[in-house]
Amino acid sequence: MLPPSTPKTFSNTRLGEKFVRREAITARHVDDGARLIRDFNPLHVDADFAGRSRFGGRILHGVLTSALMGAELGMVYAGTAIAYLEHNARFLAPVRIGDTLTVTWTVVELVPKPQHGGGIVAAEGGAVNQDGVAVCKASGKMLVSDGRVA
Repeated sequence: MLPPSTPKTFSNTRLGEKFVRREAITARHVDDGARLIRDFNPLHVDADFAGRSRFGGRILHGVLTSALMGAELGMVYAGTAIAYLEHNARFLAPVRIGDTLTVTWTVVELVPKPQHGGGIVAAEGGAVNQDGVAVCKASGKMLVSDGRVA
């Protein structure tokens, strides 16, 4: 996904505004993620082992679920984000290969930071699978400018 041609800025963000993204989870997410973060727990990479577990198959790493959620905010503010300041996630249910996650973020606070040429956007997020099961909830804070940060 490419950044928007007109980037979202701090001053054009509104309280209660929502951002939504859908992501179909594939084996590649799990395999590439395991290599990237160097977590080869058999619940993630060994189909036989994971199949005998309480999960009944391979599951996505929690940190990758969290990263997929955070990526939505990163893309909304692509080009205007100065820094992702804070991210907190709570995992509620496993994410399986074949799931389609719907990630929704809602802006809950806007804190002007004129010394940075923008402000902090605080948001609450959630991810649900295709069955409507909540798999993760999160909060995040991003320092966003009022123009491109080249």
